[in-house]
Amino acid sequence: MTERQEWQHVYLLLKLSEVGAYRRVVKVSTEFLAEKLGVSQQTASRYLIELERKGWIKRNITPEGSIVKIDVTGTRELFKLYSNLKNMLETPYPLTVTLEGTVFTGLGEGAYYISKENYLKQITEKLGFEPYPGTLNLKLNSDYDIKTRIELETYPAIEVEGFKNADRSFGLVKCYPVIIDNKVKGALVIATRSHHDTSVLEIIAPTLLRKQLNLKDGHKVTVKVVLSSI
Repeated sequence: MTERQEWQHVYLLLKLSEVGAYRRVVKVSTEFLAEKLGVSQQTASRYLIELERKGWIKRNITPEGSIVKIDVTGTRELFKLYSNLKNMLETPYPLTVTLEGTVFTGLGEGAYYISKENYLKQITEKLGFEPYPGTLNLKLNSDYDIKTRIELETYPAIEVEGFKNADRSFGLVKCYPVIIDNKVKGALVIATRSHHDTSVLEIIAPTLLRKQLNLKDGHKVTVKVVLSSI
């Protein structure tokens, strides 16, 4: 089932709720539903059949129309929608943020820092994957992307703590779960001490992203930051 079909089913649940099917048994005609949904009677009838097959509603057919009540499974779907909307409207930051950047070759600093045992151990434990020793470097393409990247630092992050060794100290690193080009899960890492400015993204992942996504310098990459998973 496509995402569009899923939303059509949820929308029908909402319309059935409006006429009371959430709390009691109601009688509705396909003509009435077709008008509410902006579809044909045939399509409205098909939607009812699909909801019944999914177990979202209970239905009996009469000459005057369908006797319908939203079932327990359908009620769960309504509460899921309610919870998601409540979360989106009440959370003081977006649940996801999308950035676009262009691949460029860095100086290899990412590999140096990630290979440090203290960083590596924390990243593996807190992000749930062992990172490939290196970062994918992206240059942000617009002022909007740069501004959004700066705003990210005001949102919650997974923090990898700094540490000291015999030679020097290493600073805090903020990590944000991401999905790269809608295909690979990884993390955006923002070091408190970095030679890069706010126009650069450093991405880590369990694999070599250049190889997995067939990327070369100059290629554009979309990064979806998933703040809801923090």
